[in-house]
Amino acid sequence: MIRTIRILLFTALLCLGPPFAARAQDAAPFRVVTVADGLEHPWSLAFLPDGRMLVTERPGRLRLVSADGRLDPRPLAGVPKVAAVGQGGLLDVALHPQFARNGWIYLSYAAQGEGGYGTEVLRARLDGHALRDARVIFSMRPKTTTSHHFGSRLVFDRQGYLYITLGDRGEMARAQRLDDHAGSVIRLHDDGRVPADNPFVAVPGALPEKFTLGNRNVQGAALHPRTGEVWIHEHGPQGGDEINIVRAGTNYGWPVITYGRNYVTGTRIGEGTEKPGMAQPLWHWTPSIAPSGMAFYEGDKFPAWRGNLFVGALRDELLVRLELDGDRVVREERLLEKQIGRIRDVRAGPDGFLYLLTDEARGRLARLEPEAGAAR
Repeated sequence: MIRTIRILLFTALLCLGPPFAARAQDAAPFRVVTVADGLEHPWSLAFLPDGRMLVTERPGRLRLVSADGRLDPRPLAGVPKVAAVGQGGLLDVALHPQFARNGWIYLSYAAQGEGGYGTEVLRARLDGHALRDARVIFSMRPKTTTSHHFGSRLVFDRQGYLYITLGDRGEMARAQRLDDHAGSVIRLHDDGRVPADNPFVAVPGALPEKFTLGNRNVQGAALHPRTGEVWIHEHGPQGGDEINIVRAGTNYGWPVITYGRNYVTGTRIGEGTEKPGMAQPLWHWTPSIAPSGMAFYEGDKFPAWRGNLFVGALRDELLVRLELDGDRVVREERLLEKQIGRIRDVRAGPDGFLYLLTDEARGRLARLEPEAGAAR
């Protein structure tokens, strides 16, 4: 049964990234509805055409939630064996753009293999209560024994290309290597083939799947509904969480440039915050909020939020609303701070509501709805 928690939020717009003209503003009231709970460290959410929802649990289960909030007690069969170590496990889930016709879903997860662990992506058909015709279409290499910074989000663009975001696996120098998948965004055809126009296809020694480099740990990705560009955010260390637009061949700088600092000493990492040939973020947070999950909102339930970008936060346990002017962030608002826990995923539902997953041992799937009579 769906449970409702009424929350009246009075928040201020905060200026914690690049400068902008801020003004104080009270948020209109909305309520947080618990759609389903009892999920073990849920990581990602996808909406099926019939109103049901797929939810990944990091220990390795793929769950079904009905449109009215009933969590099926039986995990789906056919999910691959995952390495649930550290930050690893079953991670993202995404539907093929033509899912209604072909039934393909995609899972990213940490897997064990030669040398240790790494992120893999599997494609399979959803058939009733099981996955069929499963095949691994991407396997990160090299695998190593560290247990953090796996990424990983999956996004299809309007041309049907699949983008896979990866972390540096806690070995930051790898993010600048073209012969290493770590610290990059991967671009593939839907069946795992490498597109002929990927930027490093003709570079000797480079891995042709790579589309970017210099990324630290990307745990948020979303397709801009108006421009069709893929936007990402990534964790910084002690500060320096970034929002970027994915562009072919771009070097986002990690660890050569960053706004973050070493955790223990607070000293500078790399060469500073700028360097020719390395991209500047559209927005950054210092100190870090530990972002995870990301969604653009274009629904009809919150008209004033159309065109806004929403980002969940783990460490700061909040939801960030960013107002945009083209590809510039012009205003930030913080919602739900310390009220519902660590927000792992953010999704805009086909019903016009915003959906959140909380990363807890008994995590929940929640929905934001306008309060009755509230105008936004």
